[in-house]
Amino acid sequence: MVKRRIVLLGATGSIGESTLRVIAAHRDRLELVGIAAHGKHQRLAGIAREFSVRHVGLFDPAALTAARAGAAFPAGTQFHGGAAGLTELATLPEADIVLVAVVGTTALEPTLAAIAAKKTIALASKEILVMAGKFVMAAAQASGSRLLPVDSEHNAVFQCLEGHRHSEVRRIWLTASGGAFRDLPLAQLAHVTPEAALKHPNWAMGPKVTVDAATMANKGLELIEARWLFGLRPEQCGAVQHSQSKVHALVEFCDGSVLAQLGPPSMTFPIQHALLYPDRAPVATDATLPLDQAFSLDFRPVDETRYPCLRLAREAMAAGGTAPPVYNAANEVAVAAFLGKSVPFLAIPRIIEQTLAAVKLIEPTTLDQVLAVDAEARRIATQFTTQPS
Repeated sequence: MVKRRIVLLGATGSIGESTLRVIAAHRDRLELVGIAAHGKHQRLAGIAREFSVRHVGLFDPAALTAARAGAAFPAGTQFHGGAAGLTELATLPEADIVLVAVVGTTALEPTLAAIAAKKTIALASKEILVMAGKFVMAAAQASGSRLLPVDSEHNAVFQCLEGHRHSEVRRIWLTASGGAFRDLPLAQLAHVTPEAALKHPNWAMGPKVTVDAATMANKGLELIEARWLFGLRPEQCGAVQHSQSKVHALVEFCDGSVLAQLGPPSMTFPIQHALLYPDRAPVATDATLPLDQAFSLDFRPVDETRYPCLRLAREAMAAGGTAPPVYNAANEVAVAAFLGKSVPFLAIPRIIEQTLAAVKLIEPTTLDQVLAVDAEARRIATQFTTQPS
């Protein structure tokens, strides 16, 4: 059996950890040939030793210097530094699949480079398509590179669509757990803390994504991503609240039929599906749905009074152009400020809305225009973090 050779960008995050479990469970099918992280060089050294990885990338210069100076990495390790290092890893000649799990805009350049190199992209970084969906999808079409979704919701849509024509789709529905504060009285949201926001009832994720779940900004970003991934119109992308996180997405077809994909709330499942696609193999975890036991599933419309970030995302998606990257940039700035305890929780949607109103929106014709708008949105959003709520 020919092994698929994997480059993992974002090896020390929550997606990276799940990916390593999948690779460890299927060493006969998958081989890790490159890994990268922002600055956790000690953890990266452990991964390099465990999986015999020769190519290692570190974005942070100080971490790169420490890694090179120490003796933690195996002899013969080839180091790749900074943004250029991520691109070098993404285009390794021996790599078949590049799994992109880098948070934020840092992943855009290496992803485009991997697409140009005709790699298969296992995509977990939703910001890439939110920022530059038009350019990324055009590049993939031109090169023949395939994008396989790793996010549980998009992977679920992908599975439901297999064997069906996209022209038969009426609408897709991404499910949302509601996050840490889904049952909290609205009046108490003004006083919630970052520590409380990070206690997600269902999922184990990184800090930024967990806060996004509490505001439902993550679902807004996922709707924008889905619009590009599956070639849909904005009005075909919807969200529904589903507190159990067992149904990950539903696809409604023109004949009234609805297909759903179910699975436990673990990223192991969609990651394994993407890395082994189109094959299936025994799951890399003991967690499965208890179909021999009683459990319930409930769905309800999203209350956008509680989750204004979802409304703002839908409006940005409908506006198109640079509205989605402005939304994404403002949200990143606002969430960082909340986690740093410089703004309250309810300031997050305020900062996003103010930034969308303040930045001049355009229909970009080049990626440089998108990056310029992203930088401007971050500058303006940072100013709004200093204003009283």
